[in-house]
Amino acid sequence: MDTQMRNVGLKVFSLVAIFMILIQNSSFKVAGASGDEQLETMMEEDENDLWIDELGAMEDDAWLMVQKKGNQFVVNDQPLYVNGFNTYWLMVFAADQSTRGKVTDLFKQASSVGLTVCRTWAFNDGQWRALQKSPSVYDEEVFKALDFVVSEAKKFKIRLILSLTNNWDAYGGKPQYVKWGKAAGLNLTSDDDFFSDPTLRAYYKAHVKMVLNRVNTLTNITYKDDPTIFAWELMNEPRCTSDPSGNKLQSWIGEMAVYVKSIDPKHLVEIGLEGFYGPSTPARVQFNPNTYAQQVGTDFVRNHQVLGVDFASVHIYADSWISQTISAAHLQFTQSWMEAHIEDAEKSLGMPVLFAEFGVSAKDPGYNLSFRDTLLSTVYKTILNSTRRGGSGAGSLLWQLFPEGTDYMDDGYAIVLSKSPSTSEIISLQSTRLSKFNSVCSWKCRWGCKKKHALETSLYHDEL
Repeated sequence: MDTQMRNVGLKVFSLVAIFMILIQNSSFKVAGASGDEQLETMMEEDENDLWIDELGAMEDDAWLMVQKKGNQFVVNDQPLYVNGFNTYWLMVFAADQSTRGKVTDLFKQASSVGLTVCRTWAFNDGQWRALQKSPSVYDEEVFKALDFVVSEAKKFKIRLILSLTNNWDAYGGKPQYVKWGKAAGLNLTSDDDFFSDPTLRAYYKAHVKMVLNRVNTLTNITYKDDPTIFAWELMNEPRCTSDPSGNKLQSWIGEMAVYVKSIDPKHLVEIGLEGFYGPSTPARVQFNPNTYAQQVGTDFVRNHQVLGVDFASVHIYADSWISQTISAAHLQFTQSWMEAHIEDAEKSLGMPVLFAEFGVSAKDPGYNLSFRDTLLSTVYKTILNSTRRGGSGAGSLLWQLFPEGTDYMDDGYAIVLSKSPSTSEIISLQSTRLSKFNSVCSWKCRWGCKKKHALETSLYHDEL
């Protein structure tokens, strides 16, 4: 280490010397090059050497916690732009030895196209192969299956966003908590009582505490200390239609975000919202896909201003929200929806925004593979347009990636890479482009990031 530091020090000293000499001779030109241009060239060469040294030094300790710095994700003080995916059922598959291998297959295939983040469920409430069989009662074998998912993800350098419950009844979620409450004698009249009833809030908090404090039986690392976990998600797509004002959900988010942070201040926290605009921003509701979106009790800007929430989440489903029949309007909506949220994340929230679900169903009238590829390209290009100017567009997670032999789980949105070469190529290209930004545009770049400017030309030479 002493030798390495000495070498870096000598290089820094030489850079300073070069800088001083060229400043004194700034009007001197050789072969048509100004002093500034010579400086850039010389510094580029030395910076390349320094960069190689930095990468070598980082090899052993690069698996660090993801953090946020302003409106970007960072790891080891370097920006992290995300190209990732959803596969919600990993824990359930890992719980059965006959399907556990599919988890490994999925991570291997995802890694082959450069995908680095997977969003999946860290809950299964009272259902088949339930993790939580009843309040605070867990199936240890299913918990070990989640341990496997976390352990296996790290082997392929894939980080996980773990969602802690569901707004919908799939895998239990909010409706199951209400069923448990009724079974315990509570007077509950709506599934939305999940957000307000003290007992149900306590049930949820107990689950959070159990998961965050879990010690992985394969790695011996406590979940709350594991860098493999990118972030905690409070709930998948929370809605509270019984209170369009949004106050009930806002109160719940505020309490639970702080609670998660009280147990685990190291990891990032996000809500899991779809991104609908609400009463706090009447000028922005024009971007909602329909008028109903204003009545579901969510409020994109207000919800994300809560203490303890680190980044914004948005979903994109034009085929569910606008019309099921495929049309160019879906692409227009997707772009305007993304651009509006990137702008709000920058100007109103000062945080990254992750487009945590997007896709199109093969069951939609008028669907074809070409349209799916165009949708992916639209999402990816919008992210890149934000990325190249240092904006809040931090990445996207497609819904959803499947390995071969899992067609029976397909909800219409599944992408099997081996069956979709054109889609696979688009995904891989996006991964490559974001990877270049991640590795080259370091926070440590003290010279105006000349590399970034040069990089833009190569990244955007070929249009998506």
